[in-house]
Amino acid sequence: MNYSEVLDFLYSALPMYQKVGKPAFKKDLSNTKALCKQLGNPEQKFKSIHVAGTNGKGSTSHMLAAVFQANGYKVGLYTSPHLKDFRERIKINGEMMPEEKVVGFVMKNRDFIDELKPSFFEMTVGLAFQHFAEEAVDIAIIETGLGGRLDSTNVITPEISIITNIGFDHMDMLGDTREAIAREKAGIIKPGVPVVVGESHPETDHVFRATAIDQGSDIFFSQAYQEVLTELWETDLGNPYQKANLTTAMSAVFVLKNLLNWPLDRDKSKEGLKNVVKLTNFKGRWQKLNDKPLTICDTGHNKEAFEYIVPALEGLSSGRLFMVLGFVKEKKVSEILSMLPQNAYLIFCQAKIPRAFPLDELKAVVNEHGLGAEYISDVNEAIDWANTLAKPEDVIFVGGSTFVVAEIENL
Repeated sequence: MNYSEVLDFLYSALPMYQKVGKPAFKKDLSNTKALCKQLGNPEQKFKSIHVAGTNGKGSTSHMLAAVFQANGYKVGLYTSPHLKDFRERIKINGEMMPEEKVVGFVMKNRDFIDELKPSFFEMTVGLAFQHFAEEAVDIAIIETGLGGRLDSTNVITPEISIITNIGFDHMDMLGDTREAIAREKAGIIKPGVPVVVGESHPETDHVFRATAIDQGSDIFFSQAYQEVLTELWETDLGNPYQKANLTTAMSAVFVLKNLLNWPLDRDKSKEGLKNVVKLTNFKGRWQKLNDKPLTICDTGHNKEAFEYIVPALEGLSSGRLFMVLGFVKEKKVSEILSMLPQNAYLIFCQAKIPRAFPLDELKAVVNEHGLGAEYISDVNEAIDWANTLAKPEDVIFVGGSTFVVAEIENL
């Protein structure tokens, strides 16, 4: 099998959550444990940091990776989903896993995989863990895919656990209240392992405190912990919602350095945060695609993200705002639509995945909100149309879904 054939095998093994949603969600860790055992338990051969949360876990993971890289560590980084290349999910010091190693993993373990029938995500986790173990990383930053308690990554015992925040996302699988969702995310808290919680909330704080007490774990709330952060460092990630992620990452660095005695130099750590994109090859988060008109894309895809995105866009220019948006079926699209500026020129598109919100159905929802809009299925054609209408001083935003951003040709 060549690399292309291996990717086809991985994608088709079982339905992938990113493409089809709930049918691919397996509430069980047995496959991951069995696969890791077959691989010689690579997850036990490197140190790690585990990051969960509704929003910001990808940005926080990349910030921490950059901090450790700037301090001279060999750093593994596991995130999902990818935008352009499957190997974006598995990087060491910003470099994607080589194609030949992906092929070798599948070829060597094909018989066992055929027998076990793990999901795409379970295989990808095993692949990442084996790669990090074989390359002897000093530490790996591991982002959960969905939830926490039953997420495939939740077989590691990390140095520190991080929960960025709790919002209403994936409610069909994680629960329909903040408290229920928090219980799933709190499942990454391990016995005696410190946990940093990025965002305090009266409906969730007691869940995290109770879990930490049960596990004998020290707990740190970033928002209440800012007094020890004498200054908020800078980051090159331009997202309007990065202040919260930056505070979470800095709190984690403080705990790692002062409680767990990790040698993390202050000046090197600051330099790492200023160069997250360069060090980790981070894409799709408040990324500038063009200057005139200013064109920005962002993978933020729920109400919590748009609470930051919309005000930031309105403050960028005195010109007109064009928004190219597409969504997936299970999102609460009405909540996002109600937040959009009334004077924005809206163009809706549809990503080329089964989970995409069909334009004919989306049009009905948009009409209920009394919004004027155009509908162009292909995101690139939608961007081209916005460019024909926009003046140099205008702003074009592209987002609403990771999969819309992934289909941008010049990303």
